[in-house]
Amino acid sequence: MLIRSWDRGEPAEWRQWLAGRDFGVLAANGTGGSGPVLVPTHFVLDADRGEIVLHLGKPNPLFAAIEADPQVTLAVTDDYAFVPGYWRPSQVPTSYYASVQFDCLAEPVDDAAGKAAILNQQLAHFQPETPQVRVVPGAEPYGPQLSGIRALRLTVRQVRAKFKYDDKVPAEQQAAMAERLAERAGPGDAGARAQLLRRNAQRGGCPLGPP
Repeated sequence: MLIRSWDRGEPAEWRQWLAGRDFGVLAANGTGGSGPVLVPTHFVLDADRGEIVLHLGKPNPLFAAIEADPQVTLAVTDDYAFVPGYWRPSQVPTSYYASVQFDCLAEPVDDAAGKAAILNQQLAHFQPETPQVRVVPGAEPYGPQLSGIRALRLTVRQVRAKFKYDDKVPAEQQAAMAERLAERAGPGDAGARAQLLRRNAQRGGCPLGPP
């Protein structure tokens, strides 16, 4: 992912953006000359520890890929919108989007206790309203099903964050794009507008209203 100096996301920025996002695409190098393996998946991020955990079905081809090469990338992309050329003084169309990519070292977790711990971490994150529901190896209803999954622990080595919202153009032009998005109100436009206004405000620009 190409990141220009004006598009770069700082740690506090991408952490806040990811606070409500926990679904991405995990990519590993394919084996035998095949293309990359891409897996859409939920995950739990511990940014302070630099660790991501998740689980997948045991037959998932990702496991063969990471056994050959444990270097993986988890990408989360959202708040995207197409910007037509006639909106912009340059007449050049562009895309707005936010994307955070984690380059990681993947470690499969296969022992029952380790898998249960990761599943319970995910349950605490995704299903906090049922704290009584937990996975115990060997105990019904989930313990006997542990043999059908493998868990993954990803150690984060590098984070790349990009917020592509016309930060290179004059602040007034950037703010004007927010109004264009509000008028169009298409799928994704509200999220892209919120990010554009936030970035514009960081520049001391001309936000024209609430996101």
